[in-house]
Amino acid sequence: MHTCSLSLGSVAQVKLFVDAASRYPCEIDVLSGRYVVDAKSILGLLSLDLTKPVSVEFHGDGEQFAAFLADIAPFRAEA
Repeated sequence: MHTCSLSLGSVAQVKLFVDAASRYPCEIDVLSGRYVVDAKSILGLLSLDLTKPVSVEFHGDGEQFAAFLADIAPFRAEA
């Protein structure tokens, strides 16, 4: 499992993120506080408090994770 942080400030960014996550066959979870939603679910993401950065858990191999990070680079939160 690999993790990173994201900031999704608009509905358009959420849609682009879901599109990127949907291209990967593995499970990807988004965590916000005590809530965990599927990263491929736009409704799930919109139900979270997106005013703060969220954590992403990527359940794939390192090669897929590197490609995923490149796809979501505009949304990466500063750690």
